[in-house]
Amino acid sequence: MTVHSRTWTSALILIAVLSATAVAAPADDAAVKSRIERLLDSTPLIDGHNDLPEELHGKFAATLWTMDLTGTPDSPITKLQTDITRLRRGHVGAQFWSVWIPVTLTGAEAVKATLEQIDIARGFAERYPQTFSMAGSAADIERIHKSGRIASLLGVEGGHQIGSSIAVLRQYYGLGVRYMTLTHTSNNELADSATDNPVHKGLTPFGRAAIQEMNRLGMLVDLSHVSPDTMRQAIAASKAPVIFSHSGARAVDDHPRNVPDDVLKLIAEHDGIVMVNFYSTYVSSDFNRWSADLAAETARYNSPPYDGLYIGQPEKAAAALEDWKKAHPKPKVTTAQVADHVEHIVKVAGIDHVGIGSDFDGIDEAPDGLQSVADFPNLFAELIRRGWSDDMLAKLAGRNLLRVMRKAEAVAASMKSVPLGNPSVSELKD
Repeated sequence: MTVHSRTWTSALILIAVLSATAVAAPADDAAVKSRIERLLDSTPLIDGHNDLPEELHGKFAATLWTMDLTGTPDSPITKLQTDITRLRRGHVGAQFWSVWIPVTLTGAEAVKATLEQIDIARGFAERYPQTFSMAGSAADIERIHKSGRIASLLGVEGGHQIGSSIAVLRQYYGLGVRYMTLTHTSNNELADSATDNPVHKGLTPFGRAAIQEMNRLGMLVDLSHVSPDTMRQAIAASKAPVIFSHSGARAVDDHPRNVPDDVLKLIAEHDGIVMVNFYSTYVSSDFNRWSADLAAETARYNSPPYDGLYIGQPEKAAAALEDWKKAHPKPKVTTAQVADHVEHIVKVAGIDHVGIGSDFDGIDEAPDGLQSVADFPNLFAELIRRGWSDDMLAKLAGRNLLRVMRKAEAVAASMKSVPLGNPSVSELKD
C-alpha cells in the first residue's frame, strides 16, 4: 500500500468516527442532490457491468430491435433494471455492456453467439445516436460525456467466448470490446474460475498468451469470476493494471466471487481497480447464507428426477417451501452495505482503486435503494453521509477507471512492435 493510500485510510477512519451519529442524507435531499448532480456533470459515472443485451435477447428476442428503450410506461423494458430514462436519472456517463453467453457454448458456436450479443449492444448507439455513442478509449469517454451522451463500451464475460482463438480476441477489440473476463462460472482453457473446483492451479499457458495479447491491444484484463490463484497470477502476468468489473470485498461477505484482502493489496501495488457489485448475495453475508439455505431447502422438497421429500407432488413441495420462507424471512440488504464494500476496498487498497460495477440486469436481487440504474445517486448520498469529499466521490464515479484505461492504452502503445500471433491451446500445453 502506498503512503497516499495509508493517508486516505487514516482519513476514512476519522470520517467514520465523526459521521457515526450524522443525520442521513437521502439522495432526494435538495443540497445532496445538487451536489451529486454537479459532481456527475463534471465526472462521468462509469458503470463497469450491465447485462441488458442478454436480458433483451433472452426475454424479448422477437421484439428487441423494435422495442422502445427509452422507458415509456407501456414499454416492456420497464420490467428490467435498465432503460434510457433511468440511465439519465442515474446520471450514467459511460456504460460497459456485458456481452455474455452461457459457458456451455464453446468453439465456433460461442463466437457466433458472442457476435450476436455485440451486435445487440452496438445497436443501442445505432438506434439512439442522441443518447449513446460507442467509445474505445478514456478520451472517448470524456468527450462523449461532455457532449451529453452516454459512452458505450463492451465487455466479454468469459474466456470461453473467444473459441480458443487469439485472432478472435483481436476482432472483438475491433468491434469495441475493451475488457474480457478470463472465466465465467466454470473453468476454461485460460484459467480456473472462482465457482468451480480448480484444475489448472490458476492460469494456463494459453491464458498467459491471452493476457499478453490483451495488453498489446489495450484491452483490460477482468478478474471478476476467477479463482484467487488466477487473480494473483494474472496480476503478476499483466503489464497493464487489471480490473474487477463487478466484484465486492470478501472480508465483508465471504463469497468466492469477492476479492480477498491480499489481492486487494496487489491491486493497489499494480494500480488496478475493483468495481463494486450490487448483487445481494455478494453484498450481504446474511443474504448469502439465506440464499444457500433456500437452495438446499428447495432441493430437499423436490429434486427431480428421483429425490426430495415431496417428489412428484409439486403443490405440496411449493406449500412446504412457502412455510419455510415464512419461518426464515429474507434478510434485508441495503445501500449502506454496498457502501461498506466500497469503504473496505478503500481501507485496504486505497481511494484510487475502487469503482462501480453494478451488474444490473444480470441480478435478480438488488439492495434496497439500488434497484435500477436510476438509483446510483443513492450510493453517493450514503457516502456523503459518511463524510466523503467530492474528490473521493469523483474517483469512485469514474476517475479511477479512466486512469486505469489510460495506463492500459500506454502499455499497448509501448507494445506496438510485438508481432502478431495466434497460438493454439495445444501449442501451449504445459
